[in-house]
Amino acid sequence: MYIVDFLKSLMRKANIPLIVYLVLNVFLISWIISALFEVTEWAGILGGIVLYIISLTIALSPLGEWILSLQTGCKKIKRAEQIDFLYPLFKEVYDKAKKSDPSIPDDVQLYMNNDKTPNAFATGRKTICLTEGMLHMPKEQIKATLGHEFGHLAHKDTDMILLVCVGNLMVNIMILGIRLIIGFFYIICGTFARMFGKQDLGLSALVTDLYYLAVTAIVSGLIWVWTKVGTLLVMKSSRSNEYEADEFSFALGYGNELCMLLDNICESDAKGLFASLASTHPDKDDRIAKLQELGATYRIQYDVNR
Repeated sequence: MYIVDFLKSLMRKANIPLIVYLVLNVFLISWIISALFEVTEWAGILGGIVLYIISLTIALSPLGEWILSLQTGCKKIKRAEQIDFLYPLFKEVYDKAKKSDPSIPDDVQLYMNNDKTPNAFATGRKTICLTEGMLHMPKEQIKATLGHEFGHLAHKDTDMILLVCVGNLMVNIMILGIRLIIGFFYIICGTFARMFGKQDLGLSALVTDLYYLAVTAIVSGLIWVWTKVGTLLVMKSSRSNEYEADEFSFALGYGNELCMLLDNICESDAKGLFASLASTHPDKDDRIAKLQELGATYRIQYDVNR
């Protein structure tokens, strides 16, 4: 059952900082609810728990998967030549991955973003995204990359990113929406005060409106920073997961090809969440060394006589 597997993955020792973050997040949301609606602490805590559970439910649903795909710039592959080139490779690796780990979902989808640097990442529960730059790589190296990303799906690594990014995003939208509605009514009241009240009353109302909107912007910015903190905690846990995903690809028969790919790719110029996901990868030499320890025969032949 997915929820059971997910909870097992969440409770791993490497995810302890993330668990602490999620607990603190509930208290943060509870405090905001208490401040907004002037309710008791216990009512705020209960409301925060309920609201966060709703947002996490959405995060782990297909809607959450879709939202995360938008955040990373992933789009459905539409060009015929790209479909003809990539899908046979994807199906071959998918079949091998499912044989190795039947817990991998049956409806994993392949997407692409516009980054020109060869790279790939898995997000959510059922999404693998290749960069456009991967189209120019050898087929066997593309398979090795896909094998690595299926390793992340098999180990439920990517659910943590989904948990933080989409879960917090939904809470942020709800809270920001409430504050914007209240701010709108503040502006309306201030406008009426300026139109029908005294001049100094209108000026006072305008200052109040601007102050409230400034506070709203500051709070929204702090929530955005808080979400980034959660993402960084996930990335800290993810570094050890990269080696496990490499091992999964090696077990599928792509160890040498993955080593070759790691030696050939360079850093991406991408920004945003995709850049954060790419930055979870450890040093390439460390990864190649681990693959060689597993049995990869890949070696660079240095010409000492040149």
